[in-house]
Amino acid sequence: VQLQASGGGLVQTGGSLRLSCTASGGTFSNYHMGWFRQAPGKEREFVAAVSQFRRTLYSEAVRGRFTISRDNAKNTVYLQMNNLKPEDTAVYSCSPRIGSVNFSMLNMARPANYGYWGQGTQVTVSS
Repeated sequence: VQLQASGGGLVQTGGSLRLSCTASGGTFSNYHMGWFRQAPGKEREFVAAVSQFRRTLYSEAVRGRFTISRDNAKNTVYLQMNNLKPEDTAVYSCSPRIGSVNFSMLNMARPANYGYWGQGTQVTVSS
């Protein structure tokens, strides 16, 4: 599975961005999809996930500000980010959760459970 994320950039505090991540080489509609982020010097952390059937999960840090969605016809998952804060600055990547797993925070939030990563897209929020 190949993944291409886009839509990052430089934005001021309180601004918005919409990230996209397009997958190829697999059966996108079969996968739960996760968004993760990694800031310099920090470990990769879970941001949000969307199931095959469009159920969603969010980390406490972004709940109420970010919205994850998917378009199976375009093999693309989106992350709408509103009210951005400097602590949201990171490289954002998406990944498919391969395999038949229950859609739960336990299964979706651990980066080690995912096998495919793209280059990601940089988001920088200035104060």
